[in-house]
Amino acid sequence: MLEMFFSTYISSTIRFLFLLAPFFVVSMFIALTRGLPTAEKSSIIRRACVAAFTMGVILFFAGPLLFSAIGITLNSFRIGAGTLLFLTAISLVTNGTRNHATGLPDEDRDDIAVVPLAVPVMIGPATIGAILVYGAELKQVSEVAGGLLGLISSLLILAILLHLSGYLEKVLGKTGLNILSKISGLILSAMAAEIVLTGITGFIANI
Repeated sequence: MLEMFFSTYISSTIRFLFLLAPFFVVSMFIALTRGLPTAEKSSIIRRACVAAFTMGVILFFAGPLLFSAIGITLNSFRIGAGTLLFLTAISLVTNGTRNHATGLPDEDRDDIAVVPLAVPVMIGPATIGAILVYGAELKQVSEVAGGLLGLISSLLILAILLHLSGYLEKVLGKTGLNILSKISGLILSAMAAEIVLTGITGFIANI
């Protein structure tokens, strides 16, 4: 059981971290908070991560209830969510941005922590679908605990990267962050393919 917990924790941390597209989020955070004092940036990071965590936990446990309520199978949702995630991955690879987040730095900056930073920059449509799928796949208590801790750990890592965003911008520059976003997109495309293929395999097996 302990081995299953650690295995799920490690894999979930990596999965959720790439789902959050950290370097894209860092780029957006830099654009959205340019010129703001450090204390205000820290407050925005804290509120954004809390909002993303709250939404992530709800989605993590909501999958089975949602699928049952609307009468679809997990395999069908895998295919749909995986396809949406693949489109996001393509957008990251080709444009260095998520297809649902283009132009967000020009939006109203009164309170950017929840909208647009937490949603949809951190938790976008494709991420929502993937979290629903991953949460529904975990059955054992040790797996659920490992997955939930993985979500927390990925958000903590993202928070650290956001706190270091100024340093990352100096070291990597806009081009470097863009390249890392594209690499994240490649990994996301592989994750999307795995979700879709698992869904297709399961769907065919149940025919």
